Amino acid sequence: MAVAPLHALCAAGFDVALVITGQDKRRGRRAEPTPTPVKLAAVEHGLPVSHDPDDAAGVGADLGVVVAYGRILRRPLLEQLPMINLHFSLLPRWRGAAPVERALLAGDLTTGVCVMAVEEGLDTGGVYARTELAIRRTSTAAELGAQLTDAGSTLLVDTLHAGLGEPEPQTGEPTYAAKITPADLLLGWERPAADLDRIVRVGGAWSTFRDRRLKVLRSRPWPEALDTVPGTLVDDRVATGDGSLQLLEVQPEGKGPVPFAAWANGARPQPGDRLISEVPA
Repeated sequence: MAVAPLHALCAAGFDVALVITGQDKRRGRRAEPTPTPVKLAAVEHGLPVSHDPDDAAGVGADLGVVVAYGRILRRPLLEQLPMINLHFSLLPRWRGAAPVERALLAGDLTTGVCVMAVEEGLDTGGVYARTELAIRRTSTAAELGAQLTDAGSTLLVDTLHAGLGEPEPQTGEPTYAAKITPADLLLGWERPAADLDRIVRVGGAWSTFRDRRLKVLRSRPWPEALDTVPGTLVDDRVATGDGSLQLLEVQPEGKGPVPFAAWANGARPQPGDRLISEVPA
């Protein structure tokens, strides 16, 4: 999500003195370390790159711009270089690591992006500008993230061109967007179908079938209930605590994504077979 804002700053004519991003990492067991997407974008623009945030203090910059960095910046650095952050929520709702995913999981109808002052606390700084977006009923986290990235890139450039001025303090009750874990993505079939569909739209939703993990990649909630135990498969639908969930695309453990019908042709679920919302022993 930081690549588009970097491109936007360069296209708008801002002098980017240094790009700081994470270390190169292996993306597979035997793969060579590869740079982050932000590093690749910086190299494309001929910009110097560092992995140490403290290096930002020595490049003579007027302002630091933080996007999806994932680390708390400490007071000594912030005292040397003022910074703003492009945060993908309507603060103070969803401070923290996973604001896009948490907004979806909570069933929020709107979200947005803020240009905010960076403080040592977790997303506590005042807000210079914000843009609000509606969350569509079928939005995935990837789709919503792309919308917010586009809107945020425009907001960032426009705010810098207009001059920052004084930020407005955040008002309202804060909520916190903890990092998403596998437990957050486990499909508990006793829950309503609409809740489960939101988990699927976040990405990485999973259950188990015959003690093997089964990811659910696409689904559709149905208001019609199935007269059976939650988790029971009836054709391409699963009984839930309220309504039922139609499975459209799944990914069996160790294999690639397939339409549900193709998986069912191979797995041959029998009447009464269930998806289990428990980690296999």
